[in-house]
Amino acid sequence: MAATATGPFGFAPAIAVLPLVAFVVTLLFGKHLPKKGALPGIIATAGSLLISLVMFAAVGGGNAYHTTLYEWTAGAAASETGAEGVAFTFGVLIDPLSALMLVIVSLVALLVHVFSLGYMNAEGETGLPRYYAELGLFTFSMLAFVFADNLLMAFMFFELVGLCSYLLIGFWFRTESAPSAAKKAFLVTRFGDYFFLIGVVAIAATFGTVSFAGEGSFVTAAETAIDDGATLFGFDAQTWVTITGLLVLGGVLGKSAQFPFHTWLPDAMEGPTTVSALIHAATMVAAGVYLVARMFGYYALSPTALSIIAFVGGFTALFAATMGVVKDDVKQVLAYSTISQYGYMMLGLGVGGYVAGVFHLLNHAFFKALLFLGAGAVIVLMHHEQNMWKMGGLKDKAPVTYYTFLAGALALAGIVPFSGFWSKDEVLFDALIIGLEQPIILAAYAMGLVAVFFTGFYTFRMVFLTFHGEPRSETAEDPHPVGWAIKVPLIVLGILATVTGLVNMAPVAKLLDIDITFLEFWLDGEYGYVEGLTYHAYHETVAFEEGVIGGSETTTMLLSAGLSLGLALAGAFTAHTLYNVPEPTRHMQKLGGAYSLLRNNYYQDEYQVWLAEGATLPLARAADRFDQTVIDGLVNGTSTVSLFSSNWVKRIQTGIVTNYAALLVGGFIALLLVLGYLGGWFA
Repeated sequence: MAATATGPFGFAPAIAVLPLVAFVVTLLFGKHLPKKGALPGIIATAGSLLISLVMFAAVGGGNAYHTTLYEWTAGAAASETGAEGVAFTFGVLIDPLSALMLVIVSLVALLVHVFSLGYMNAEGETGLPRYYAELGLFTFSMLAFVFADNLLMAFMFFELVGLCSYLLIGFWFRTESAPSAAKKAFLVTRFGDYFFLIGVVAIAATFGTVSFAGEGSFVTAAETAIDDGATLFGFDAQTWVTITGLLVLGGVLGKSAQFPFHTWLPDAMEGPTTVSALIHAATMVAAGVYLVARMFGYYALSPTALSIIAFVGGFTALFAATMGVVKDDVKQVLAYSTISQYGYMMLGLGVGGYVAGVFHLLNHAFFKALLFLGAGAVIVLMHHEQNMWKMGGLKDKAPVTYYTFLAGALALAGIVPFSGFWSKDEVLFDALIIGLEQPIILAAYAMGLVAVFFTGFYTFRMVFLTFHGEPRSETAEDPHPVGWAIKVPLIVLGILATVTGLVNMAPVAKLLDIDITFLEFWLDGEYGYVEGLTYHAYHETVAFEEGVIGGSETTTMLLSAGLSLGLALAGAFTAHTLYNVPEPTRHMQKLGGAYSLLRNNYYQDEYQVWLAEGATLPLARAADRFDQTVIDGLVNGTSTVSLFSSNWVKRIQTGIVTNYAALLVGGFIALLLVLGYLGGWFA
């Protein structure tokens, strides 16, 4: 792999710097600018997209870019004792994976900014300079996270992404629900991030590096330690890979809203719908899955860690899908679909399907941004009504919104030939052929497969209740029109949701006897940082050459695709039968106790409150009593017998800064006098 700072790669840092400049400009001067600060963000994200496309094309030529921007510590050179230190740096890494993700993030961010002109500005919203400034900071944080060349830098921007999501979810801070949702998102994700931080420290301490790139990466260090049979801190190297990998996974589960850290995401719908589109499609929730893909070579060294990732992903995909079938708020349905779809990505990566997982990340970014922005258009049409039971009949009154939303729904449900079909099918196929060897993976595959039916059902239940039938409210009979600032992003994303599956149509490639698809070549080819770990090098050898699966690979892939498509169509047909009628009824309420269980989200929120109040709080109180009685008692008891415990010493502690400054200067002069006398300076 080539690494050069010449040519177009020299502009790579500007991808993140431009939104940062927009953040500063909008924060300082936004209220004096046209469109209340929207234009700097639009110009900046357009620039980031342009440079990202240039980077994408440059990487396709067999190049990559890795440079250090700032060095905190110099590693081994910082130690005069000969002990090796860990180098901590800020750097940029542009490789096939990061180049692809930079395009996704900058494109979605640009479309969200444009859409906001019709969604936020047109409503006369207050606080718009703050909104656009926070969007700029959010975009900067995610782009910097994507091209980070080491784990510590990634962690720092990972945290900044979380801070920005907190600010944007709580944008309408004068309401009661938005600040509560923002705090919940912040606290739940922070809990996972504690594990992530410990994982970063553990990787640095164990393998002496936190770099993603090249021969100095922690992946290479771990491979070397495993090959050498090294024992580190009492454990073998592979055990440390598992431990540290699972610690980092804590942060991933929080950000990507995977079980059991998923509860913050539905509440996050309290933020503006444009924010929901950005969070769900390309920034915060995507950050966790991207991190697993970025560290895939590391996780591939631990079959245990991969199996846990796969099982959590498969379970989350089904768990969230079952809750989506009973929601009445259009944004709530999409929220649970997001949790479920990121479960599929985790399932794909966990079974070794690096290409499949990244492929679904790509497709989901576009069709989920489309669906959320489409939901935003519906909310404008409905004068801010979000309950689907008060909608209906919008199909003919808003054709652009309907047909683009339908394209996103078909992609989400996994209906051929829309994008979601190709990536979801490849995830399930990869899980199937590995699952035939490993029961835990087979269980994850089965859960992911069942979730396909529920996805088809809740997706088209949403479409039929929102757009079909007769209007079920006065607002639905006379919807508010939407402008081109809303329609253009929907059209762009509708096209992408339809065609992006073309980059990796694995079943078609097998039928045509094509050895490798574009995306497989792009991510796993000669220039990939992760080589020989995905479908072609791993699955064929294990599953087919060793005879685990009888018959041809092409036949198995087509049968898997047919089964997945059949379940998706069955779910869609069930929704069509129940809800594509002039006056639909609430069929889900007929489920009785199961409906209550799903409606209350399996009582996960109540369980977490009980855990905090019934377990964590008593422990905290016990620790506080120990601190006050034992620790403070010991300290206070020592001070009472101390030479310096008299009242005149206590009076020195005035709390006035100028007094402290005078004491520091006087003490420094006294110290100089003593040293001068002892050193014979005054002789």
